[in-house]
Amino acid sequence: MKLELVTLMGVQLDKEVYEVMLPTAAGPIAVFPGHEPLVSIAIPGVISVRHNKGDADSQLEFFAISGGVIEVTTKNVRVLVDEADHGDDIIEAESQAALERAIKLRDSAKDQIELEKAHQLVDRHMVRLKVADLRRRHHR
Repeated sequence: MKLELVTLMGVQLDKEVYEVMLPTAAGPIAVFPGHEPLVSIAIPGVISVRHNKGDADSQLEFFAISGGVIEVTTKNVRVLVDEADHGDDIIEAESQAALERAIKLRDSAKDQIELEKAHQLVDRHMVRLKVADLRRRHHR
């Protein structure tokens, strides 16, 4: 099946894959070729991609996403998100420092708007750290 991962910056991924694991509002789902059609909300989380049927977990490709919309047909998976960071591009120490800054912003927020923005930053950097951890554990 074809996976399209599209962000505000353009197409991040457009290729044939065997399995895609997606974070949805109803919980994580795995999509395989021939999946029932579905439209769902993507929540901030990790997209895991298995390119071929026989690929081991060590060959999974990971993306940290900010949330968006998922459209599944029997032959395609399209994920539309504001941001998607490839696991190879995430530097764990930088994400940890950014998370700490975001937590300080959250704790010192003076109004609801600042609080919401800080929560979004906390969520983003927590997901990025999760992707960095998954990548480290699976690619040993």
